[in-house]
Amino acid sequence: MKILDVICARGISGFYYDDLKAIRAGAEPDGFTYTGKPKTQNYCSVRQAGEAVSVMIILENGDMAYGDCSAVQYSGTFGRYPVFLADAFIPIINRDIRPALISEELDDFRRLAKKIEAIRDAQGLKLHPALRYGVTQALLAAVARSKKKLMCEIVAEEYHHKVSEVAVPITAQSGADIYSNADKMIIKQVPIIPQGLFNNGIKTCGKNGERLLEYIAWLRKRVAKLRSDDLYVPVFHLVLHGSLSQVFYNDIEQTVEYLKKMAAVAAPFRILVEDPVELGDADIQLGYMKKLMLRLSEEDVNVKIIVDEWCNTLEDIKAYADAAAADIIHIKAPDLGSIDNAIEAVLYCKDKSIGTYWGGSCNETDDSAIISSHIAMGLNCDMILAKPGMGVDEAYMMVHNEIQRILALRKICKLF
Repeated sequence: MKILDVICARGISGFYYDDLKAIRAGAEPDGFTYTGKPKTQNYCSVRQAGEAVSVMIILENGDMAYGDCSAVQYSGTFGRYPVFLADAFIPIINRDIRPALISEELDDFRRLAKKIEAIRDAQGLKLHPALRYGVTQALLAAVARSKKKLMCEIVAEEYHHKVSEVAVPITAQSGADIYSNADKMIIKQVPIIPQGLFNNGIKTCGKNGERLLEYIAWLRKRVAKLRSDDLYVPVFHLVLHGSLSQVFYNDIEQTVEYLKKMAAVAAPFRILVEDPVELGDADIQLGYMKKLMLRLSEEDVNVKIIVDEWCNTLEDIKAYADAAAADIIHIKAPDLGSIDNAIEAVLYCKDKSIGTYWGGSCNETDDSAIISSHIAMGLNCDMILAKPGMGVDEAYMMVHNEIQRILALRKICKLF
């Protein structure tokens, strides 16, 4: 089966681009937006609407496959590419990608994905990762359609893996509404909760981190009050975006002691802490995280550390895995470009006994959420992000239901 055409449509994503530098510099909330001027390249305001490009691949039998190009909420920070603007990138798809794909045989996803990854722009640079991400989503869907298989089965076959026979645990994100959205997660028995929005040091965590500890205590009590039975034992997942750097000024011993307090307050629930610190440089960040992991091990602190910021490429992820600088690595697919890169990152982490979190962003789309569900199941990831958006219900429904469809379809297929 060959590719007949590639068509683009301008779309919107599931959330917004937020200029984190401006927020940390004092941009104040104003309703759902922020006051002040942006401080990061290519932002036109501190908060602006997320954008997407829907990529549609037309197969020669008339069938169609979809993928969505989108970028993360905090684009342009922590070494990431700048914000993704649809009108600027649709011409690049039409000029550089469409001609390279027309008449290609849909026989091998990895081959096609590597072809997209190898394309360079007029300056000889790699294409924006959002482009590579969305186009390779569409290619995975197209190969699956051409072979009349599920996308998870294509992933498992081509990467020598097995499709998971159980649901990959889902982590939901609450955004700023850390109380009501946590309630939603508990009522729906989301396995990993609530991420939260603790992105601004002292403002969101407290002068000595006391606000965050108070929230963890509230969350523990809330689960006990709202859960319908004791069998629901969620894992607590707090995303700090480096906020402890502003609270403890990167003092490693104070940071270790605080993480110890977090684990104690969360008990008996297990706790995952994502990006506790952020040091403004990729090499310095890696070195610090390696030391932090060693100290946590020496102190036998019952907390698992997830890394995301400054871990944006396959090479970055390999470096963190080699250094054992995290318990779990957030494979943030929109940052890695081709989903072939993100899949290779998962396999590398597994080989190094590092946990795998197929994540992404609230600023993705419905299509990328569905495709991510297949990839996580095809690779037996340790956890997957419910996306897009920050409303909990819609994102959790989308990922949960697709995973359940995969399990049901594969169970039925085994009977025939």
